[in-house]
Amino acid sequence: MKAFKQADYHVNGHGPRNLQVLKDAIEDLNGELESDMYGRGKVIEEFQEKMAGVLGKEAAVFFPSGTMAQQIALRIWCDEKELKTVAYHPLCHLEIHEEDGLKELHHIMPILLADEHRVITLDDVMNIKEEVACILLELPQREIGGQLPDYRTLEEISAYCREKGILLHLDGARLFEVLPYYKKSAQEVCALFDSVYISVYKGIGGIAGAVLAGSREFTEKSKVWKRRHGGDLISLYPYILSADYYFDQHIHKMNQYYEEAKELAEFYNHCSGITTLPKVPVSNMFHVHIEARKEDMEAILAPLYEETGIGLTGHVRENGENGSSFEVSLGDLYSRVPKNRLKEAFAKLDEKMHSR
Repeated sequence: MKAFKQADYHVNGHGPRNLQVLKDAIEDLNGELESDMYGRGKVIEEFQEKMAGVLGKEAAVFFPSGTMAQQIALRIWCDEKELKTVAYHPLCHLEIHEEDGLKELHHIMPILLADEHRVITLDDVMNIKEEVACILLELPQREIGGQLPDYRTLEEISAYCREKGILLHLDGARLFEVLPYYKKSAQEVCALFDSVYISVYKGIGGIAGAVLAGSREFTEKSKVWKRRHGGDLISLYPYILSADYYFDQHIHKMNQYYEEAKELAEFYNHCSGITTLPKVPVSNMFHVHIEARKEDMEAILAPLYEETGIGLTGHVRENGENGSSFEVSLGDLYSRVPKNRLKEAFAKLDEKMHSR
């Protein structure tokens, strides 16, 4: 949406994904610093050790993508159990965004848990009738607005899985973003899981990449599968250096992003025909649902951006025949938006929704 790009302020994210992201990350580094080579070297090994410590696991491995990391994690657990079945949410990333990679490449079949509109519960896990090697839990559940199970439920699911010999994997692409809600450390949450994946480009704000963590035996096996998948590029240092830099820049701001998300959701919920899911966010992200078709909403937003200079979203999607929606994920940009101009933008949005 052209009007969105030209707005003075944007409320979502850390900023544009451009070359400056990399330039800022490496500006103060010694140009003689040696790159990693095929998964080895100081650059990658020190970052992996750092992330293992942050997550409270014995070891960690840097991957070029979360898609690769998670398929490999489930493959390792299925091989260990000699069982090619796993369980996860119907809207799990592996199920809807990876062209059936888990099934086609690894011949692993999923059992879908829970209704697609809610998070997985202990009852869902206890009522699995098929034998499964591993269960994957996503925190937060992105496709349903970033909803979360309560922490007690996580503890109960973890205890049940350990009692039954079921391995538990965490899709923690946005793990750090949910810690303020749980009031727990990353180590405390990760202790409930046998393996953990985190993204280094979502809330952390790096260029690309992922980290897979677990026992040393597990991560050594993951390195073999990483090589098999073609993940050992000759060098990954631009991704690693940016991940390390932006981790340090953003990790202490997660509570700020969470509080700001709750504030922004209130603005949306006071507009006619607009609601957020969840109504009160449980992380820095949520979904905005609108009682207007995609094209009608775009016709409202474009002049709003021009009038106020505030860009709310550049991507509205259809949501049923007469509705639309979009995703909100807060980072550094929100705090730079003048509050008086933000309030003006939402007042005008409310007027436009009333008069449409």
